[in-house]
Amino acid sequence: MINEKASRVKLLLLDVDGVMTDGRITINDRGEETKAFSVKDGLGLKMLISSGLEVVIVTGRRSQVLAHRSRELGIEEVYQGVKNKNSVCQQLKKAKDLKKEQVCSLGDDIPDLAMFTESGLSIAVADAVKEVREAADFITKSNGGFGAVREACELILKSQGKWRDALAAFSGE
Repeated sequence: MINEKASRVKLLLLDVDGVMTDGRITINDRGEETKAFSVKDGLGLKMLISSGLEVVIVTGRRSQVLAHRSRELGIEEVYQGVKNKNSVCQQLKKAKDLKKEQVCSLGDDIPDLAMFTESGLSIAVADAVKEVREAADFITKSNGGFGAVREACELILKSQGKWRDALAAFSGE
């Protein structure tokens, strides 16, 4: 069932805080924000993108750190400061001519439930809040910021038969 849903995915929608990071926000004495991202998650996203899938970030907060990280990963569409994730998801599906079953969303907290309703495959990180875990089709073994995104990327690539090619492309074989 999960593999069947993952096999249809063309677009991955990602939340940031609590999904791509561990959810902590660090602000130094100059008021500058820093975040820690997993390099394993980053490689998983690069593998997904290089395999022809699209990744879009939809987050409620605004962060220059995220702008830098998304550029580094090759993620071209980043929606920051989003109050209504449902509306953004609907607009993305329409603009990209995608059906609900072609969209996967990855979240950890209540605002991400709006993305889940617009997705054919919803994935919660292991340490997501109860409501998100209960609404998810799949729950990662890893917590947000510690490999959960990589698990989702691998699930999608393996379900689509693209994992071996992605491995070969990134291992120099």
